[in-house]
Amino acid sequence: MKDVLDELAAARRTVGTATLPAGDAYTMELRRRYDAPVDEVWNAITDPERLGRWLKSVTGDLQLGGSFELDGGEHGEILRCEPPRLLRVSWLFGPDADEWPGTSEVEVRLSPGPAGDTELALVHAAAVGEPMFPTYGPGAGGVGWDLHLLTLARFLADGETLDHEEFQTSPTGREFVRRCAAAWGEAHLAAGGDPDHVAAAVQATTAFYAPEGNA
Repeated sequence: MKDVLDELAAARRTVGTATLPAGDAYTMELRRRYDAPVDEVWNAITDPERLGRWLKSVTGDLQLGGSFELDGGEHGEILRCEPPRLLRVSWLFGPDADEWPGTSEVEVRLSPGPAGDTELALVHAAAVGEPMFPTYGPGAGGVGWDLHLLTLARFLADGETLDHEEFQTSPTGREFVRRCAAAWGEAHLAAGGDPDHVAAAVQATTAFYAPEGNA
């Protein structure tokens, strides 16, 4: 368990605000370093075959101004692409998502480190009115991104991937989820979240990603 929880501690989590085309938004930001050069990390987040190894399989017109779709249903447009430093996409999910454009965006920024490593900053901005926040808070998307960035770390290190469903039902995975949800709760509190809402959101997020009875 120590190696996985070390990965948890490697990330810094921040909750903030932004403005999207649809209006005011909250942001979930994850920052962490990878022991790989910036070009290698860029390739892992943009090459369709490699992206499918740690995120999900992707199809579409994968160029600036084009559209993409993941096999989980997430889809959107490629809004900015500045190799090897910045990628921004709109991020929609659900059968009615296309009726509400401009409500969710994901931006990834890469910065080369002094030792040949790379700092990755992932910022997911979601409109304040989106339905998940009142129940789950920033952990709704934050824990999911934590799981994917854990998989990216393993993929960059040795080419291995992580079965999220299997991992989340293991004792180590359940502890990882519990601590992730708590860490997003701390970030939410630091951003001025109401303590009662934060506590309820952490509990709901933990139950969603690691429900009782699935151990």
